Amino acid sequence: MAAAKVPQVTLSDMTWRDIDVRTRRRTVPVAVPSAAAAAALAALAALPPLLAGCSAASHPQATASRTATRQASPATTLQRATPTAPHTPSPSPTPALARPSALPVAPPDAGSRPQTQVQPKTSSTAFKNAVHDIWLAVTTGDPKYALPAFFPEKAYEQVKAIASPDSDWENRLWYDFTLDLAAVHKLVKPGAKLTEVNVAPQYFQWIPPGACYNSVGYWHAPGSRVVYRQGGVTHSFGIASFISWRGDWYLIHFGAVVRDGAYGIVDDPELGPGITGPPGSC
Repeated sequence: MAAAKVPQVTLSDMTWRDIDVRTRRRTVPVAVPSAAAAAALAALAALPPLLAGCSAASHPQATASRTATRQASPATTLQRATPTAPHTPSPSPTPALARPSALPVAPPDAGSRPQTQVQPKTSSTAFKNAVHDIWLAVTTGDPKYALPAFFPEKAYEQVKAIASPDSDWENRLWYDFTLDLAAVHKLVKPGAKLTEVNVAPQYFQWIPPGACYNSVGYWHAPGSRVVYRQGGVTHSFGIASFISWRGDWYLIHFGAVVRDGAYGIVDDPELGPGITGPPGSC
């Protein structure tokens, strides 16, 4: 049997076959997705960003609240650390009460000038000022208020014919007055009001030089009465002795002219105006 004739394959034929095989491999049909599938794929592609933001977007109010809290915390802490004190108006200063003052009875140098025989008047401004000063001393308990109304030391040095009249003025006359004033101050209660000072003109007497160890004469007014109202009731006490200097009355003995010890005396305290006098003494 005759052998079949094998057709010869040329290099050109092999090349084309190889190209054809490669072409067929390249053109293997690929399934083309439909429009719905394409949309689904696009949706899937968009999922990661959405999922990444889901935790924040799922609770927007809580996130906003935490953000606001973090932003507000420094301000809140600052306010607590440096609080602003409420404005308190300063209280108005309380005006100080005016301190009472004594009134002048005579010029400051009156005690150094010579005596006269002019009889004093209880209607004079000098006597009214003397009464004011005595009452002010009684109600305050401060004897210094009565100094203008008290017989001047320099005048006493002219009047008394004794050794060391200045010492007698300070250690007897003025000292006894401070004791008597303290006693009267305890008697007169706060709020008492002065009504009048009764001086008895019928008992006025000129004391001449040589009497009562005096080298100079003066007018003497014994047994005056200080009348005042206290708790709606009239009370009174006495002033033992006024004497004159240059036409003005001055207090010289308050509770008593003489005494036997260093203690205060209230001269005849009475309920009501009392009675002036008695006359006498010097």
